[in-house]
Amino acid sequence: MVDRREAEELLRVLTGSPAAEFRPGQWEAIDELVARRGRVLLVQRTGWGKSAVYFVATRLLRDAGAGATLLVSPLLALMRNQIEMAERAGVRAVTINSTNRDEWAAIEDDVRSGAVDLLLISPERLNNDRFRKEVLPELAGAVGLLVVDEAHCISDWGHDFRPDYRRIARVLGLLPRGVPVLCTTATANDRVVADVVDQLGHDLTVVRGPLDRESLVLSAVELREQAARLGWLAQVLPTLPGSGIVYCLTVADTERVAGWLQSQGIDAVAYSGETDHDDRLAAEQALLDNDVKAVVATSALGMGFDKPDLTFVVHYQSPGSVVAYYQQVGRAGRAVERAEVVLLCGHEDAEIQDYFIRTAFPPKASAERVVSLLAEAAAPVRITDIEREVNARRSRIEAMLKVLEVEGAVERTGGGWQRTLQPWSYDEERVEKVTALRREEQRAMVAYAAGEECRMVFLRQALDDTDVVPCGRCDVCTGVNAAVDLNQELIDAARAYLRRAPLHLEARKQWPAGLGEPSGRIPPELQLEEGRALSAYGDGGWGSLVKQAKHDDRRVPDVLVEAAIALLDKWRPGPPGWVTWIPSTTSPGLVADFAAGLAAALGVPAIDALQRVRAGRPQREMENSAQQVGNVYGAFAVRPDPPDSPVLLVDDIADSRWTLTVAGVELRQAGAGPVFPFVLARAVSA
Repeated sequence: MVDRREAEELLRVLTGSPAAEFRPGQWEAIDELVARRGRVLLVQRTGWGKSAVYFVATRLLRDAGAGATLLVSPLLALMRNQIEMAERAGVRAVTINSTNRDEWAAIEDDVRSGAVDLLLISPERLNNDRFRKEVLPELAGAVGLLVVDEAHCISDWGHDFRPDYRRIARVLGLLPRGVPVLCTTATANDRVVADVVDQLGHDLTVVRGPLDRESLVLSAVELREQAARLGWLAQVLPTLPGSGIVYCLTVADTERVAGWLQSQGIDAVAYSGETDHDDRLAAEQALLDNDVKAVVATSALGMGFDKPDLTFVVHYQSPGSVVAYYQQVGRAGRAVERAEVVLLCGHEDAEIQDYFIRTAFPPKASAERVVSLLAEAAAPVRITDIEREVNARRSRIEAMLKVLEVEGAVERTGGGWQRTLQPWSYDEERVEKVTALRREEQRAMVAYAAGEECRMVFLRQALDDTDVVPCGRCDVCTGVNAAVDLNQELIDAARAYLRRAPLHLEARKQWPAGLGEPSGRIPPELQLEEGRALSAYGDGGWGSLVKQAKHDDRRVPDVLVEAAIALLDKWRPGPPGWVTWIPSTTSPGLVADFAAGLAAALGVPAIDALQRVRAGRPQREMENSAQQVGNVYGAFAVRPDPPDSPVLLVDDIADSRWTLTVAGVELRQAGAGPVFPFVLARAVSA
């Protein structure tokens, strides 16, 4: 028997509110876990208090002599927040993650000794061989409660599928009978709930609540051009109370938007999965303390980040899923009466979303090639060797291997990967169904932006919520939206900002491993000098004109030549004694004419020094460094006696920089002076 009064007192300590009471469903979930040792899937809106359920349940179970709680949590930011909350409830919580390796052994000892009430791990920790074999079996045998936070991540029907979550089913198999299990999420529709139940067991009791958020004021504004959206942010953010989050789809855009806001005197910081750990901590704390107006973030700042007084969430671009959108806007308005939630729709949204959809699953041919390669090998195969044989980016190969490992087709061993004896076939039907669903979600997001019905109703219906009624708060219900008369001077300043930020091209210093020839370090005397790109391809600055020139005009307009000359004047490489260019198979006239225009402006000769002696596929089709180098190595020859003075090496688009690197090595070996690469645009990967 569990004493509700005791549990409610723990809730008051946790929340710091002497008048706190359980919301409908909280006590019922706690009672199911503690008194009946049941298994619960809790689907409740963001800010409802799902974490209070497992913290209170942990304390009650520990006081009754149960073992520690094992909490699987997806994000470092979420872990840090959960540890702070646990301490308020008198629950001693610790975490094992990639940022505290030096503490792992001591933490594991504390868990074994019973000094820890709650251990937080990431799902990726379940992929660690030593943790799986040496720590997990012992821990699972003594665990008092298993909590799977953000449980929608276990389903590839969900908006944020993570393959390592699939390993949780194996953890359930290790648990002794009678160990309670709690799975929580705010973003699971009927299909995802059914998938979670199928994977984790039909003895899960599903507890669902309404998903309305009474404080959120939803609105959408279509501003196709990036300069207009930057102008809107600079004009509107200072008028909003408190602080909030501006979500972007790419890392590059978080940096670009934060830099623009800073240039306009608005306190803002960029935040993504690529941000340094200490900088992420500082950004989170600055936002919690209202020391910044906005954190400009990717979805890395999302699930579980808890700032009750967050007063706005703005999306610089539209996410690909209504469910993902609901999850992100749920960061706002938890303890304030009104929070502004604005979707800014841009022209590049669909292109970035398409990239995410295309790369969500490995192509059938690539997955089958990896499996057959490992099956044919006599010893474990390294990723560098896989790259040489499979045309896929390293990140995609790593993700592919993770999925294959979860499916039991391959295993990591001896510093590499090998095939298992388990039968495997590519589940093409499921991939096609999930991809089709992603396209449906993309279309639904377009419909949401169009605003033909109450926006909160639209979001709740997408999550299969019931008994929905118009919110009376959004722009569709009230006729009042977040559009403003934009200051044209701000838009012009934003456009100039986008165009005045040249991008550096770092020199490649090492050949990819496993190629045979070339190999090892590129000799310093053969390396490129640091180069420049006028723009990011297709961005809101010069990059849009570059894209148009490459695909429509087939010539570089004078305004781009003038901008390039202005950049060269500021950069002053060398100065170059001559100009040459990469012989292009797709845009030969565009690149050569551009190089000639730069040479004329610099007052130096344009020399056709490079010729293509071997055909290759378009370099944009090559997905990793081994494939990219193999596609261009030996493809160029240098005409006799190039000048031994510094040379400006011109191309239109730089992606991997291997074409420039290989051509530069050829030029240096033929006697040319230092090689300075210069391109119209650098490709930007989502």
